[in-house]
Amino acid sequence: MPVTGEQYPVFLTVAGRRCLVVGGGAVALRRVEGLIAAGARVRVVAPRVLERVRELAEVTVEQRPYRRGEVAGHWLVVAATDDPAVNQAVSDDADAAGVWVNRVDDAAAGSFTVPAVTRRGPVTVAVTTGGRSPALATWLRRRVEDELGPEHLTLLELVSERRQAQRADGAGADAGSWQKLLDSGMLELIRAGRIAEARERLSTCL
Repeated sequence: MPVTGEQYPVFLTVAGRRCLVVGGGAVALRRVEGLIAAGARVRVVAPRVLERVRELAEVTVEQRPYRRGEVAGHWLVVAATDDPAVNQAVSDDADAAGVWVNRVDDAAAGSFTVPAVTRRGPVTVAVTTGGRSPALATWLRRRVEDELGPEHLTLLELVSERRQAQRADGAGADAGSWQKLLDSGMLELIRAGRIAEARERLSTCL
C-alpha cells in the first residue's frame, strides 16, 4: 500500500516476535542484524544467501525462492531481494495478511521504512527522510552521532534515577518543568565532572 501522507514515527518492540526477511544479500544482512539486535526471531528465505547470514546462529535460513502467502504467521516482514516482482509479491501478501512490511527497493510501497539509527546505550536517535534519500538520512545521523557523548548517558542516569524516586513517592513533575531543568546547565555540570552538584540540582528543583 503506497504511503500517501506524513509517516507516523514509532519504535517497534520485536523481541520474541517472528520476523521474515526475504532476500539474502547485503541489504538483507543489515536488516537481519538490526532485527537480531532487537531480539527478534528471524527467518530468512532466498535462493542465494550470503555466508555471513548463514553464520548468524540466531537466524533460520531456508535457501529457496519465496512462496506466495508465507508471510502469514509473521509479525513483520522485509522484502529485500534484487527482483522487484518478488518484492511486490511479498509486499502484497503482507498487506493482505495485515503484516508490517518494509520494501527496500520502494519505501513508499511498504508500511514502514527503516531509519538511520545511532545508539548510545539506551539512548536511540533515528533519522529518516521518508525513503526519499537514505544517503541524507545517514549523513544527518552521523552529525547527531558526533554530538552524543558519555555525558548524555550520565545525564540520562541522573534523570531516570530522580524520576523513579518521584514515582516511588507518588510525586511527579510536568513535562515543562523537566525541560526547564534540562536547559538549566545540567549537561555542562556533568561535563565539568560536577556530578554531585547535578544530582543535587535535580533533587532541589523537582
